Amino acid sequence: MTAVATKPSKRRFLLASDSVDQCSELASILESVGEVDTVSTAEIPDKPADEFSGVVVDINLRSAESVQRVRNKLRGEAYRAMPRLFVLADALHHAAMQAWALGATDTITRPFRPADILQRIQNAFPDSVSFDTSDRGRTLNRGVEAAHAIIRKIFERLPSGSPLTFDDVVAAEAKILKAIKHSSLREWLTTVGCHHAGSYRHCLFVTGFAVAFAQHLGMREDDQRRLTRAALLHDVGKAYIPIEILDKPGKLNDEEIRVIREHPRLGYEALAKQGGFPREMLDVVLHHHELLDGSGYPHGLKGEEISDIVRLTTIVDIYTALVEKRAYRMPFTHTRAFSVMEGMADKLDQQLLQAFRPVAFGSC
Repeated sequence: MTAVATKPSKRRFLLASDSVDQCSELASILESVGEVDTVSTAEIPDKPADEFSGVVVDINLRSAESVQRVRNKLRGEAYRAMPRLFVLADALHHAAMQAWALGATDTITRPFRPADILQRIQNAFPDSVSFDTSDRGRTLNRGVEAAHAIIRKIFERLPSGSPLTFDDVVAAEAKILKAIKHSSLREWLTTVGCHHAGSYRHCLFVTGFAVAFAQHLGMREDDQRRLTRAALLHDVGKAYIPIEILDKPGKLNDEEIRVIREHPRLGYEALAKQGGFPREMLDVVLHHHELLDGSGYPHGLKGEEISDIVRLTTIVDIYTALVEKRAYRMPFTHTRAFSVMEGMADKLDQQLLQAFRPVAFGSC
């Protein structure tokens, strides 16, 4: 396969591969935009050379040994600020979340065309000569920035008494809707995965999935806006949960679970006290952990007591939590996450869940 020609540059990439003898095609594509140093994943240096623009990791995620090697290297401080593009096997295209957990800032799956790799280089390594400064890229970044600003207000300012208003949320929603409509859910998730972590990342992921789901269902723009607002604020109550519980590096004990289960009520009370938020947004904040069989919390609602917007948000929230990395486990594959949720039977709206399937798998 012949690489796509582009303007030469002096950019330099580190290509780390599980199969150095089989990555010549990938190396030749990269060489069309810069110099390439090729090493095995076992030879990734502890500290990369200063002149490297980024790292391309050609990895077999089925190899526990390779995964551990890459994790140990890329978790170091020296790689934290460096873009890291992971090339994944086609059979494991659903493992983008796992790649992010290993340190990826973008992913691409086989089979690919040279043009695909070059586009990823433009996206993953923004300092390269051919960086994409198109309206599409700017629109995506504006959307993520708008969403992040709301999440930052929630977690950093709301607990100290600084107000979060409905107008703040309305001002952000149009940029978020436009970002996902004119780019893609996958690009939204990748951008969020590059720059945000912890509770911030979860809220931003849930927002992306919820908006993409609404657009997939063909909802009217007003309804898309309603869902965007609800998704952004669904976990507002976590701003009042001690950080040592939210970021605990392991499973929660019974008392910690009791505390974190207070977040729906705490979020609802904060927004209700603030005033100006629509009832359906408060409904999502208070009830997004309710389940159709009555086994959820805080009120044990059943069936028709749970609104459609809450049902939809609950599906997106659970799915996102499953495919995210947790301190005590690796992220589930998309297939496994869906299997778990299908196994929840009468707890979730299974018709809505099946409607969500193409959105979830399309994000890989």
